Amino acid sequence: MTSAIMNERRQLINLAYRMLGSLADAEDVVQETYARWYAMTREQQEAIETPAAWLTKVASRICLDLLGSARARRERYVGEWVPEPLPEASAADPADRITLDESITMAFLVVLESMTPAERVAFILHDVFRYPFPEVAEIVGRTPAACRQLATSARRRIAEIPATPREQRANVIRDFKLAWRAKDINALIGLLDPNATVIGDGGGLATAALHPIHGNSTIAHYMVDLLTKAPDAVFLEQTVNGQPGLVIQYDGIVAAVMAFDIADERIRHIWAVRNPEKLRPWTIEK
Repeated sequence: MTSAIMNERRQLINLAYRMLGSLADAEDVVQETYARWYAMTREQQEAIETPAAWLTKVASRICLDLLGSARARRERYVGEWVPEPLPEASAADPADRITLDESITMAFLVVLESMTPAERVAFILHDVFRYPFPEVAEIVGRTPAACRQLATSARRRIAEIPATPREQRANVIRDFKLAWRAKDINALIGLLDPNATVIGDGGGLATAALHPIHGNSTIAHYMVDLLTKAPDAVFLEQTVNGQPGLVIQYDGIVAAVMAFDIADERIRHIWAVRNPEKLRPWTIEK
């Protein structure tokens, strides 16, 4: 049974990361879930008909509790909070790797952040992991009909995320990288939506804008100013949360990871994570 139980680890990591937007928190949730399993007697464990379902239920409820307290924790966070970005291989151990699909993109995770805890958990369990509503209801503590309504509401928000082909995304980001490196303000303005937004996350541990930056002209000048202060920065086109993104290195060390939201061949949102605690998977991998 021990082997079968541990084989659920990757599924639980995938589930918890999508619910919390943090790999570190997801790992803590999975550790706590297993701690509760092994705290039971052998007889109690054997009495559980489907251990995998039990693990999912416990992990989901822990996530639900954490999401409930997240607002208070975010209020103490220095500056803006952005979900933790993931490289193409998010862990050295295959059992801990996050499956990269459309439910893991930064735009997807940011929309999830705007949902209530129950809405987020119900949607992820049903729409992403295909759990039936009666099981979702047991976890969330609502009726199946209420959970169906929660998932429907969440689905409407997710549907607003633009479906831009990967190749088009990659081309826009490459053009952005070249224009940024060349300090070509006019080219940058042309690549950015007039109402574009940049959100930086330094967490008080690295320099980052404390508030969102709005407007293509303002952003273009801001980006060029950043590069002027760090002329030796190295720009790498890499996969960020399953989509084309940029990684910025100084002296061979990952200093920032940037994810993008693109529609109609223009950049609408840039999420720039500089908090070194959130760059841990990138430091390990690179």
